Amino acid sequence: MKYHHTYSLMDVMMADPIKPMPDHKREHQIKKMKDGLLALERAAYPTIHDWEIVTDALNMMETLIEMGWAQDPDGLIEDAVKALAIAGQRSITKNVPIRLDGVGIKTVRGLLEDYETALKEMPERTMMHCHRKTEKRVQDILAGRCETHDVQVTK
Repeated sequence: MKYHHTYSLMDVMMADPIKPMPDHKREHQIKKMKDGLLALERAAYPTIHDWEIVTDALNMMETLIEMGWAQDPDGLIEDAVKALAIAGQRSITKNVPIRLDGVGIKTVRGLLEDYETALKEMPERTMMHCHRKTEKRVQDILAGRCETHDVQVTK
């Protein structure tokens, strides 16, 4: 089955190169990632979908960092990715709800706040390009074309 990107190349080309994403698009993404993190923190049974939403947002933040559009001088993205990978793997191997530890929650929350700031301030075209690039990288990982730093959670 062929994968369809959230944004087409035409969407990216037609996106505003100067102004941020319109409020309704931006707020939708922000709500989803906040709800996902809240579920990982407090829901009785957080879902794999909650984990994927948070992971996707962190993957997009990682893309922004790799492309030089954001900075991570303390290397927090690696800590957040590791925390999510540990939570996912623990859930699979021990058959327990997906949970982040306290340090993981703090790190992930901080990076999600940074991503929210990027959504509010960076041009729509930049954010759509980031989204497409991230989706391509995730599809490559799922197809077994991993880079050395990529993390996969498996059964």
